[in-house]
Parts: sequence; C-alpha cells; structure tokens
Amino acid sequence: MTTAQDVRNYLRNKPYLLEALEKGIVNLSELSRQIQIELKTRNITATKAALRRFAEELQKHKQKREEKVLYVLKRSGIAVYDRKAVIITAKEIAVKSGMRVDLPDKFVYLLDRADLPERVSTLIKHDNCTMIVVNSPEELEATVGVVAFLTTLLAEQNVNIVEFISCWTETIIVVEKKDSLKAYEALTNLVG
Repeated sequence: MTTAQDVRNYLRNKPYLLEALEKGIVNLSELSRQIQIELKTRNITATKAALRRFAEELQKHKQKREEKVLYVLKRSGIAVYDRKAVIITAKEIAVKSGMRVDLPDKFVYLLDRADLPERVSTLIKHDNCTMIVVNSPEELEATVGVVAFLTTLLAEQNVNIVEFISCWTETIIVVEKKDSLKAYEALTNLVG
C-alpha cells in the first residue's frame, strides 16, 4: 500500500480531522508528523504531500456537497411540537397515539406527555422533550450529507439529540425542553 493510501485510510475514520482539512484550518506539517508517528512511516515528505492532495480533494467535494444540502434545506419547512416524551421499554405497551420503533430487544416510543401510560416499566424515560420536524422536498432522499449537516449544526450549539428519525421527507429531531430554543434558532437560521 502506498503512503497516500495509508494516509487516506487513516483519515477516513476521523470525521473531525476531515472537517478541519475541508475547511483548511489544520496545520498540515503538524498533522503529517502525528500521522507519521501513528502509521510508523519514515517519509514525512510523502505523508505531507499525500495529506495536501487529499485536503484539496476534500475541499472541492465539500463545497459541492454543502451547496446541494443547503439548496434542499432552504426549501424545507420546520414545525415544533412541545410536551413530548420518549420512553424505551423492554415490553410492548398499548398507547393511543405516537410513534413506535421496534428494536430486537426493546421498544422506543415517542408520545405526547399526556398519553404516557401510568404504570409501565421503562428502561429510559425522557418526559420533558420538544419534537422539531423538518419537512423537506423529495430531493432530500438523494442528497448526501443532510443528516450529518443537521446533527453537526446542533452539536456545535451544544444541543444533545435525544432521538432522531429520518423518514422520507421528514426529519424528526427530539431534544430536551431546555435545548429547544437553541435548536429551533439554529435550524430556523438555516431552513427556508
């Protein structure tokens, strides 16, 4: 395997480094030295050259990908639903309405707080949540990076996502009530 292939393989599993390279905000000499140490290679010049070429490629692709993502999101709408709850149970429960996801050994429910069963054995319960729904055009399905863009945007605002569901043109993001205003502001600044 060549040095260039080694460098690419090393970076593929490091999303924060890839993002820094895409933005051109990383010291290539220092990163080359760190990669050289981790990969136990001797040729710093080849490592740095491979890193520089890879960074240039990433920057070209990022700009095109981001334009497509923003084009879809600018044509999206946003709705906010308060008083939601997320519960995770080991056994199926009867509920009037809401959403349910069946996992191999548990069930995840997204419900109105008013519809929470009184007696249910939960593994996890978040009962003070807000659900934000981003409704996008059908191109969402074929646009790479929308989910990554949204989750990174919220992570940069220090918003923890309790649950995340992407269903065709709807992207459902559930956050704790305390984070709902930050999440809403970040998303509405982006979404048309």
